[in-house]
Amino acid sequence: MKVRTLLLLVVSGVLSLCCSAQDIDIKKIQQHIRILSSDSLEGRGTGTAGEKLALNYIQSQFKQIGLEPKGDGKQFAQKFSFKSGVHATGSEGIAYNVVGYLDNKAENTIIIGAHFDHLGLGMESGSLEANSQGKIHNGADDNSSGTAGVIELARYFQNNKTREKNNFLFICFSGEELGLFGSKYYTEHPTVDFGKVTYMINMDMIGRLDAKNGITVSGSGTSGVWETTLKKLSSTDLPIKTDSSGTGPSDHTSFYLKNIPVLHFFTGSHSDYHKPSDDWDKINYDGEVKVLNLIISVIQSVEKEPKLAFLATKNKSMGGSRSFKVTMGVMPSYSSSEAGLKVDGVSDGRPASKAGILTGDLIIQIGDNKIKDIQAYMEALGKFEKGQTVPVKLIRNGEEKTVNVTF
Repeated sequence: MKVRTLLLLVVSGVLSLCCSAQDIDIKKIQQHIRILSSDSLEGRGTGTAGEKLALNYIQSQFKQIGLEPKGDGKQFAQKFSFKSGVHATGSEGIAYNVVGYLDNKAENTIIIGAHFDHLGLGMESGSLEANSQGKIHNGADDNSSGTAGVIELARYFQNNKTREKNNFLFICFSGEELGLFGSKYYTEHPTVDFGKVTYMINMDMIGRLDAKNGITVSGSGTSGVWETTLKKLSSTDLPIKTDSSGTGPSDHTSFYLKNIPVLHFFTGSHSDYHKPSDDWDKINYDGEVKVLNLIISVIQSVEKEPKLAFLATKNKSMGGSRSFKVTMGVMPSYSSSEAGLKVDGVSDGRPASKAGILTGDLIIQIGDNKIKDIQAYMEALGKFEKGQTVPVKLIRNGEEKTVNVTF
């Protein structure tokens, strides 16, 4: 698609969303995700032309909603540099966060964020597709869904005819897929007083809600009010599973590390995770509206609380193939409570796949290393070199098996 057509697509999306609303509008969610995950944006790879189109679209939405620019100077965009490749060994580039502010003339501020970058054309590490280079990774769930959530929560709090007792800072981060570059940069160069930030809410993959499994909310141990609040809001219509850890493979980690209470909303991994098949037509739009209404309920439930006190948690390692000395090519589950490493996804053509490891397997030992959790998994991988073959013990359907993995 030519650039002129791309611009028409973005502009037409802006014009179709010109009406404000006091409730979460499913049609607006659909429009945002369809635009942000269209082929014309080529997967929104960090620093690419496609991601710049996404940046322009988000800025136009923030401006239309009436947010105050809180990026560089009087702009919505906040510029930062990054390095691509595993362990940031690749070329250097420039990317941007998008930052908007709703000033309620309050003392404290709530931050609501999500990353808008994805894997582009599969040239960087992270794709779970075999022979991924050159294939558009649209990232509808990961994370057009979260980006749409930021935009529509901003619209809701701007137009709900209520002045909350907190200000709101809405941020869409870039560089998350390469290593939380954007959120880390923002926490080191904040445009609001971090001493006045009461908590941060992060949305990463909120578009595949399964009514039976519900939603996982991480960070529930970072403030004394979270567990009680989430327990009260959990229902048969939207069951909530909590995870106390303040860290994980998404942008809330950057804020937790600055001693800010966090919550991360996540509807779960799926077979399209980090593959070109993560497209807009597979999103559960009704489910996303439920998630956004849940977030509104959480915010309203703690509205009368003073600035939340931060609590440190027992943290899970961030994971992700970029953090490994070698990689097996699996996506760890960050919500599993089982002892071991639960596999949420397997990358085609990589060591785990070649050894026969499947989604749903529970890895309990690699070589001589017992695997009790993600941290033990990370530590074990750091002991091996490329080319080594090691036995891996796992549990599948209640039975213990051993497979040989060659890194």
